[in-house]
Amino acid sequence: MGQKVNPVGFRTGIVIGWKSRWYASKKDFGELLVEDHKVRQFIKNHPEEKKRAQYRSAGIDRVEIERTRDEVRVMLFVARPGLIIGKKGQEVELLQEELQRLIGRRVNLKIEEISRPEIQAQLVAEDIAGQLSKRGSFRRTTQKALEQTMDAGAKGIKIQLAGRLGGAEMARREKAIEGSMPLSTLQAKIDYGFAEAMTAQGHIGVQVWINQGTYAGDSNDGADAQAGQASKKPKRSYKR
Repeated sequence: MGQKVNPVGFRTGIVIGWKSRWYASKKDFGELLVEDHKVRQFIKNHPEEKKRAQYRSAGIDRVEIERTRDEVRVMLFVARPGLIIGKKGQEVELLQEELQRLIGRRVNLKIEEISRPEIQAQLVAEDIAGQLSKRGSFRRTTQKALEQTMDAGAKGIKIQLAGRLGGAEMARREKAIEGSMPLSTLQAKIDYGFAEAMTAQGHIGVQVWINQGTYAGDSNDGADAQAGQASKKPKRSYKR
C-alpha cells in the first residue's frame, strides 16, 4: 500500500524513550502539552534580534523536556553548543530567562553536545533544506549528503525529496538510498528527520532516514533493548 510509519514513533517505548518525560492529570495534560510545543518552537525558531541568528545555525537536533513539581528541565542536543552558550554563558542565561517568561515557570536549561552531527537525520534534513532554499542543485546536494553520512560511519541512509524539484511545473518525488535500511527491524537504530525548503516555486519536503547501527551494540540503550526483546522459547523435543 506504500504506507510508512515514523521510525521514531515506531520505536518509542520499546527501545527509545519519550522526548517529553512527565506525568499530569487529565485536567492539566493538554495545557502542559501545549507548553512543551511552545518551548520547542521558540527555541527552533528563535527571534533573530540583536544579532542572535546563530540559533538556527547552531544545529539543534532535538529538545527533551522533563517536569518536576518545582521546575521544568529543558535539555538541548546541539551540534555547535558554543553558539548558544555564548561568552561566559551569557546567552544561556538570557535564553533561560526568556523561556521562564514564556511559560511562567522556573526553567533549568542544559546544553548537550552532539559528537557526530553527520549521522543525525534531523540535522542532515535541515542542511539539505537550507541548500535547496539557496537554489542549490537537488541532485548534487543529495549526493553530497549521502557521501558525508556514509563517511561518518553510518550503516545506511535514505533521502526522499518531494515538490517542484528543479523548478519543474509538476511536483514529483525523488529518492536516493545507500547502504542498508531495515525499517521494520526494531533492533535497528533508525533516526528520522524532516524539514521543508522554502523555494520561489513552493515548498520542498525533505525526509531523511539514517541507519546508525543496532541498539544491542549501543552502550546506553543496549540494556533496554535486550530487556524488551521477547525471550526465545526452547525448541521442542519430539520422541519417536
